[in-house]
Amino acid sequence: MDKTGCLSKEVLSSTILLSERHPIVSLLELFCAVDDFWQAFEPVWQQNQLSSGERQRQRAGILCESEMMTIVIHFHQARYRDFKTYYTQHVQVFLRAEFPHLISYERFIQRLPLILEPLCVLLRSCFGTCTGIAFIDSTALSVCDNRRIQAHQVFADLAARGKTSMGWFFGFKLHFIVNDRGEVLAVRVTRANVDDRKPVPKLVKRLFGKLFGDKGYLSKPLRDQLRQQGVELITKLKSNMKNQLMLLGDKLLLRKRAIIETVVDQLKNISQIEHTRHRSPVNFMVHLVAGLIAYCFQPKKPSLGLDKALVLAPAYP
Repeated sequence: MDKTGCLSKEVLSSTILLSERHPIVSLLELFCAVDDFWQAFEPVWQQNQLSSGERQRQRAGILCESEMMTIVIHFHQARYRDFKTYYTQHVQVFLRAEFPHLISYERFIQRLPLILEPLCVLLRSCFGTCTGIAFIDSTALSVCDNRRIQAHQVFADLAARGKTSMGWFFGFKLHFIVNDRGEVLAVRVTRANVDDRKPVPKLVKRLFGKLFGDKGYLSKPLRDQLRQQGVELITKLKSNMKNQLMLLGDKLLLRKRAIIETVVDQLKNISQIEHTRHRSPVNFMVHLVAGLIAYCFQPKKPSLGLDKALVLAPAYP
């Protein structure tokens, strides 16, 4: 067990935020970024770990943690549908020169839990900068087909049934916020039966400005609570509600909320954060976090282009 909160602050203060670097394009650039993070993270991580009082073997593996993190993140950039095929038919065949100390697929899966916490801190360092304009949404993470819910055992005590506009599912919800540049600002995973409005106050802790959401976030108590935190929640109204005055700029930005739907599409169809073949909760979390990191490293993200619009706007005397 370790002090995750203190640890992440120390690492983030001692390294440059990865989101401020140039976009990651090649495998070499990805490894350099991950290894730089690992060199700063690993000493602080070891220093803050609590001992169980038992002697443990401390022999280093031939495949270091930064290489494992690079392989898992690259999997979510390589458009493969399952990790076993990617590792056995791509990494072990075509990437022998880049990773000369590869281990077997079975041994790699056994060591996956070791990189979960470093990946979580790396994801935190990849978050974008709040610009005062943000969009919030949630998406379903199904862990099994609906016909297999009764027989499913891996997430039997963790997942739950939930409903979206596409129907019922069994699994979790990913709640996240992006800015107008398509950069991820905050994420949170809950069970599928949790209301979309419940995790919002914790998600906006480090944010300011205006937050745009769909009708699922309509709530006067939530709006008042967020206003006290320095965030103005703006949503569409239901058909049976009275019209309210809204600034023209807010109306236009509310129509641009499709940017977060585009991010969801890229997370699921490019970064492959959702599938139903997980064999353990740790495996699920490792690949979810790695998929989010892979998206953060994309050279191009959905953007409203507001920065460019401000530059090109005419200056009036």
